Amino acid sequence: MGTLLGFAAVLMWALLALFTALSGDTPPFQLTAMSFAIASIIGLVMLKARGVGIGVFRQRPAVWLVGVVGLFGYHALYFAALKNAPAAEASLIAYLWPLLIVLGSASLPGERLRWFHILGALTGLCGAALIVTRSGGVSLDPRYAAGYGLALLCALTWSSYSLLSRRFGEVPSDVVTGFCIATAVLSLLCHLAFETTVWPVSAGQWGAIILLGLLPVGGAFYLWDYGVKHGDIQVIGAASYAAPLLSTLVLVAAGKAEMRFEIWAAALLITLGAGLAALPLFRRLLRRAT
Repeated sequence: MGTLLGFAAVLMWALLALFTALSGDTPPFQLTAMSFAIASIIGLVMLKARGVGIGVFRQRPAVWLVGVVGLFGYHALYFAALKNAPAAEASLIAYLWPLLIVLGSASLPGERLRWFHILGALTGLCGAALIVTRSGGVSLDPRYAAGYGLALLCALTWSSYSLLSRRFGEVPSDVVTGFCIATAVLSLLCHLAFETTVWPVSAGQWGAIILLGLLPVGGAFYLWDYGVKHGDIQVIGAASYAAPLLSTLVLVAAGKAEMRFEIWAAALLITLGAGLAALPLFRRLLRRAT
């Protein structure tokens, strides 16, 4: 179940590009603050409905540090990277996090890194490169070294957050509500310091922002937390490369992008990579069937 919920988060992230495109000209930190405010409301409603009190937020400082740095730090570093480097190269470097999760999983109790995990993650990375760069070509210009560094920190932040969340497996996913509240507040402060407020001008734009908060910048983080704590983190990590592919397919279906050869090639590579990483899972299912 944990593995399926982790991949459900990836499916939600596939909607991020579409909803962001439909949200209008709202600046990044303002959009993040609004989305995480909605995500916080989701969590608070869930806590109320299940009769969970605020005592669940009484966790040791390390848990809060990992959670807040993970959610807020990732977004802040990603926005900073895009401002200081070309979008394609910065996005591809930032999307090293699934590979880092698979490689880093070897340090987790009870996990063992095998050749098919590494090969699967690398194959998925090649597929993601085709989607992000449109052709698989990357040109790293020394002038944008600062932006590339920020993108790498972005990848390290999210992969570290995911791996450390696994180590905090006893901490309930309800605590993610607190992380979302903190991220909304910090994003609001950054917005007030660095951006000019731009409100949505139509019902469609408001609807896109609400859907962002409900799904890719909201519900997905609750599912991801449960998935990396209780699922097969190596399979989840490798399968995460499906996010840019699925995101592109969603944009194609919505008429916001065109179908290209690179998309078909990426689909093949990412599917192959996820299959390789999940090889032990397939073997277990086959043994049960026989």
